[in-house]
Amino acid sequence: MRLLIVGGVAGGASAAARARRLSESAQITVIERGPDVSFANCGLPYFIGGDITERADLALQTPSSLSKLLNLEVLTNTEAISINRSDKTLLTKNLISGETTTRAYDKLVLAPGASPMQPNLPGLDLPLVHTLRTLQDMDRIDQDLDNCQSALVVGGGFIGLEMAEQLHHRGIKVSLVEFFPQVLPPLDAEFAKDLATALREKDIDLHLGESLVSLEADGPSMKAHLKSGTQLDADLVILSVGVRPESKLARDAELQLGERGHIHVNEFQQTSDPDIYAAGDAVETLDSILGGHRPLPLGGPANRQGRTVADHIFRGDKALPYPGSIGTAIVRVFDQVAAVTGAGEAELKRRGVAYQAVTINASSHADYYPGSETIKLKLLWSPEDSRLLGAQAIGRDGVDKRIDVLATALRGRMTIDDLCHLELCYAPPFGGAKDPVNLAGFAACNLRDGFLRPSYAIPESPAQIIDVRPTAKFQSQPVPGAKNIPLPELRSRLNEIDQDQPVFTICQMGKTSYFAARILQQNGFDAHSIIGGVNVNL
Repeated sequence: MRLLIVGGVAGGASAAARARRLSESAQITVIERGPDVSFANCGLPYFIGGDITERADLALQTPSSLSKLLNLEVLTNTEAISINRSDKTLLTKNLISGETTTRAYDKLVLAPGASPMQPNLPGLDLPLVHTLRTLQDMDRIDQDLDNCQSALVVGGGFIGLEMAEQLHHRGIKVSLVEFFPQVLPPLDAEFAKDLATALREKDIDLHLGESLVSLEADGPSMKAHLKSGTQLDADLVILSVGVRPESKLARDAELQLGERGHIHVNEFQQTSDPDIYAAGDAVETLDSILGGHRPLPLGGPANRQGRTVADHIFRGDKALPYPGSIGTAIVRVFDQVAAVTGAGEAELKRRGVAYQAVTINASSHADYYPGSETIKLKLLWSPEDSRLLGAQAIGRDGVDKRIDVLATALRGRMTIDDLCHLELCYAPPFGGAKDPVNLAGFAACNLRDGFLRPSYAIPESPAQIIDVRPTAKFQSQPVPGAKNIPLPELRSRLNEIDQDQPVFTICQMGKTSYFAARILQQNGFDAHSIIGGVNVNL
């Protein structure tokens, strides 16, 4: 078996490693355009900021160590030029010597990844404008930061947010420009708002709903011109506006591509040519939740797709198909952690998918044990069969655990009823007897079954708003237009509420207002609980 793999890092390196474990006799060659064949590109921002101190820790395997470990040929600084599908050959070029070589294959794997998008704007060719994709990109940024006092990050996605945080750690004044009206567009707006607050608390200068128009040199620095007319000064610019698939090789070989130029593959990562496979950021993957295909440039899916490729090449029908992706991702922004899995509201609306949603605030572990933090957790599910469609969470602690549980529930096509009875770890330092995942399931079922009538914002005056927090809490953080009736007094003070008008109850986090609304509903009131409470709505 002559196996050629174009691209290392995640998909290609995983395919090579799995292929060797399945076959000692295969002739495996990995062809990598850059000088590094396997490195932790998700760790690059954290080296720049100093969280990771040793550059060598990011180089997971050198070409030499990978070659020795797996007994394969590694060709770095070598570009794949063209595929001859009829002859089953690949033309490559050594980027140092210029020499070209025609290489025969039995199976070919395309894992070329994606490249950072660079808009066609004036000034983007200035020397202190950077993208971050490789170790060499990281080295250049790290070196230029030695003489930098201010930086502009263009793009508020995962990498943009990580870079804003890490540049701040380096003592640099950071401005961030994002085209959408919120940071991290995959998040729903109310969660993105919390991230924006965390950024502003660290003096990150946010410009949301804005776009960069041009850059111009201004002495040793630069001046950035935004669409609104705002001008920003920056010593260094990081472009993080997305990636585009490196699919030219596939396009020139007339392999089938998706609508956005990604390589189309089947459940075994085969392209339209059964002897050519593809994995990683260059492919479109099945959307396991909503159906259809979409790009998902994440390291986890790329690694698992590489394994699927090797399994199908060497095991045939015994290989497990790649089941598609659900889009689980996480980011830390200073003391806040936000994570998402499955579909959010914007995507569900765009696709015309019916859904219901509920948001709760819960504690990361038992309230009485020191260090408990609030987690805001949102569930989205299908009203037709109660199947979970997505989840999002934000908080200081325990966010990753809950979203990992819910990602597993999504993969298992579980319902909101199933979440109510998940048996999760409980001890005071780690969780509560009713985990936030359970509580979110309870709230979702209450909403579906009509026990919870939600209001997702404080209604405008005039409206009957009953604040059921203790009086001291109400006085320290008053809700405009609200009347304070603490929950223990509610039953004895029903006569103070107009039964002919709707009533909106509110508390600190949302749970007590639900209890109050249930009391009122069963006493003949049209009562609604304000979701998220004061923590979310003020």
